[in-house]
Amino acid sequence: MNWRALFARQEFIILLVLIALCAVIAIINPTAFLSVQNLFRILRACIVIGIFALGTLMVLISGGIDVSFPAIAITALYISTRIIVDTGIDSVPLAFLLGALIGLGLGLINGVFIGIFRLPTLIVTLGTLNLFRGALLFFVGSERIRLSEVTTNLADASRLNLITVPLARGEASLHFTFALLIALALLVWFILSRTMLGRAIYAIGGDREAAERAGFNIVRTQFFIYGFVGLLAGIGGIVFGILSREADPFSIVGTELDVIAAVVLGGALITGGRGTVIGTLLGVLLITVISSNLVLLGIPTEWQRFVIGVLIIIGVGIPALQALRKRRLRVQTA
Repeated sequence: MNWRALFARQEFIILLVLIALCAVIAIINPTAFLSVQNLFRILRACIVIGIFALGTLMVLISGGIDVSFPAIAITALYISTRIIVDTGIDSVPLAFLLGALIGLGLGLINGVFIGIFRLPTLIVTLGTLNLFRGALLFFVGSERIRLSEVTTNLADASRLNLITVPLARGEASLHFTFALLIALALLVWFILSRTMLGRAIYAIGGDREAAERAGFNIVRTQFFIYGFVGLLAGIGGIVFGILSREADPFSIVGTELDVIAAVVLGGALITGGRGTVIGTLLGVLLITVISSNLVLLGIPTEWQRFVIGVLIIIGVGIPALQALRKRRLRVQTA
């Protein structure tokens, strides 16, 4: 086994950090941390951020940055809930279909400005973040909708579990939407690893001009990326609504930093051209463990953002140091 090559992979480093962190928490507070309830709670907390992270991974690989997906998610959730309430068609599949279609449409708006007009991705998505959320508040409203008060099937979906484990006191359960996260992760892995579209996404992030010379259709690929990110955001918004049992236009927005942090920690480069699904999921798990279990170490919740910020710097710094080391080796051998 080539240990040097293994330690050069950021995914392996993140895995070691995750194992070390879990070991420390388990030693300090084994009763609370080493329990089925806590494991399922962590996995449940990974679902929404994980769905968002899969879309963000595609964007970062292509060399862009998208911060509009939380606004797309909450807009898709809120409008879908309104449609279901107003039509009286109380259906979970319909909610997911509406959320996906609304998210796809909003994501394609980003694709138009980025693909056709070639505007900077960060500027465009910052603009659409405020545009989508402002339009939601102005045209649809700002009232919080509690699913338990207006629907039956959507409210009941919050209690549908994939796994239920009986315990001495009560039971521990994992929500069925965790299976949806795994399915979407496999889909994104297949696209990135087994299709020409995936090669085009990596090529654009590595060198856009070289990708054009190689014959990749840049505009079409970017339309797919941002449309697909919007679709995932719409699905993630519906999942969030089911898990929280409400549609609140002030929810989700603000989670983009945690999502980007998870993807960067998982090995994706801000400059594009690199990133993996397994690394992204490990980054999501690390961020979730930090967010939900630092209190078990006696660390105040106010320090969570500080710790996540430090991890982002480390996650960006490791690839930079590795690239610098490779350049020095080339100079020495030249």
